[in-house]
Formats: sequence, structure tokens, C-alpha cells
Amino acid sequence: MKPLYLIDANLPFRVPVWQTDAAAFVVKINAKWDDEEIWNYAKANGLIIVTKDKDFIVKQAIAGSPPKLVHVKFGNLKLADFIHRIETVWKEVESLVQTHSIVNIYSDKLEAIK
Repeated sequence: MKPLYLIDANLPFRVPVWQTDAAAFVVKINAKWDDEEIWNYAKANGLIIVTKDKDFIVKQAIAGSPPKLVHVKFGNLKLADFIHRIETVWKEVESLVQTHSIVNIYSDKLEAIK
């Protein structure tokens, strides 16, 4: 299966829902990439960027979509709490990203933007 999601280097890769063929990790591909290289790789390979980095939101506002974005917008949490939050909402995120260009994950809600 070809990956669908490109998990940015600023996120933990130990999240169980990301331990599938559907996810690729920047740190495993090239940990030295800057945002532009991540963006270009995602665009060239049809991947959805999963990140905490707001610079990708700005880039998408300027350049448009693709790639689509999943933006984690809650503050720093203990790893177990972070994993729990992602695990709790991931199925809905996967559904929303099919029809929206940005899915924001907050600590208490999801927001989808076309």
C-alpha cells in the first residue's frame, strides 16, 4: 500500500494509528528536510502532511492544495495523552480529509476547511 500521510518530524512516530503502510515519516525519509522539501515531496507523491507546524498552513494559503494538511493544534502534552487524542479522532480525520483541504485537530474538537 502506498502511504497516504507524511508525518512531520515534529510529531512522535510511536502513535499506533500511524504504524501502518498508510503513513510515512519525514524522520525516516530525510530528517534534514526543510518545510519546502517536505511540501514538495508530499505534493509529488500525493501525500497528506500531518504536522504541528503552522508554516504549512501559510504555505497552503499561498500555494493552494495539494497537498492537503492535518494540523495538530493543541499544545504540548505527555506522549500518552498525545497518542490518546490522536487515536480518539483519527478515523474521523481520515474521513474529513477526503473532502477538505485542511483538518485541524484541537484538544476538544476537529475543524475541517475546504
